[in-house]
Amino acid sequence: MTDRFENKVVVITGGSDGIGLATAKRFAAEGAHVYVTGRQQERLDKAVQEIGRGAVGIQGDVGRAADLDRLYERIQRDYGRVDVLFANAGVSESAPLGGIDEEHFDRVFGTNVKGLVFTVQKALPLMMAGSTVILTGSGAGSKGFPSLSIYSATKAAIRSFARTWTTDLKSLGIRVNVISPGMIYTPAMQTYLQNNAGSEQALKQMTPFGRLGEPDEVARAVLFLASDESSFVAGDELFLDGGFMAV
Repeated sequence: MTDRFENKVVVITGGSDGIGLATAKRFAAEGAHVYVTGRQQERLDKAVQEIGRGAVGIQGDVGRAADLDRLYERIQRDYGRVDVLFANAGVSESAPLGGIDEEHFDRVFGTNVKGLVFTVQKALPLMMAGSTVILTGSGAGSKGFPSLSIYSATKAAIRSFARTWTTDLKSLGIRVNVISPGMIYTPAMQTYLQNNAGSEQALKQMTPFGRLGEPDEVARAVLFLASDESSFVAGDELFLDGGFMAV
């Protein structure tokens, strides 16, 4: 491991499993002070143990302003700054047009859009020139998958945020980019595969590489976008999907 993030303060929402946890481990291994959030305290505590190196877990829901305030108040006391923000928390639910209710709409938009907006906005007072923001999008934001209209719309909004926030923040020297994973073997994906017999082979056939991705493959891309190695990359969307979107 290198020390690209030695003494950097890194915040990862949705960091208790999957892509968020894999990314937190990578940052910690490269010397960062890592703060992770999650809604379930038990899972968060386990993640902090796995990350090690003094990682801090802050239980909370990004859809709740008070939880975000508590997160950033803690970081303000500890270090007074945020060098890297990985706004990764999100939910995925399906409902076909005709079967969408207000609870589904509010839940998905409340976390994926509202929660992400205020995750970033509330961090800004702690950020400075050279800080970076990485947002978690999805290939679903650019494709038309059945029964995923609300989820896909939230991810399209996130893609748009990277463009507009790049212009909003360019004078401050803060870069914003999006990572858009494809079929990644996360705990959520494992549950989906267990509940849908035969789906794993179908997903593999949809991917040019013929396999599902690993969370650590996404994590390495996040660290690239957070590092000086990507100093001229801004407002961009990086697909991590084994070629699904490109081929």
